[in-house]
Amino acid sequence: FTVNFTVTNLLYTSALGNSNSKKFIATKKTLTYLLDRVLKNSSISPAYTGCTVVVLRSVKNREGTAMDAVCTYRANATTTELDRIKVYREFSKMTASCTELGPYRLDAASFYVSG
Repeated sequence: FTVNFTVTNLLYTSALGNSNSKKFIATKKTLTYLLDRVLKNSSISPAYTGCTVVVLRSVKNREGTAMDAVCTYRANATTTELDRIKVYREFSKMTASCTELGPYRLDAASFYVSG
């Protein structure tokens, strides 16, 4: 599944658009860690295997940074079916209604799960 949201207190710079830049790598590492921490501490933890941030992009005239991540899970007979609504609800519950992720402030209206 994929997860998309906008970080409102992370101003976009061209370095965030360059996957080889130190800023992109550090931000990717931090956001991946924070996503993992939330989802591993939720009820979907038995099925969840991990996320990786794949894109950081500009939104609203660089007033924020949108993030796209690809997340994986294992499907087997011992885990309940993992659907996007369940992922959304778990993330919302663990992030103050999709508004806080560690030091980051999120645009709750931008949070989307697909897949």
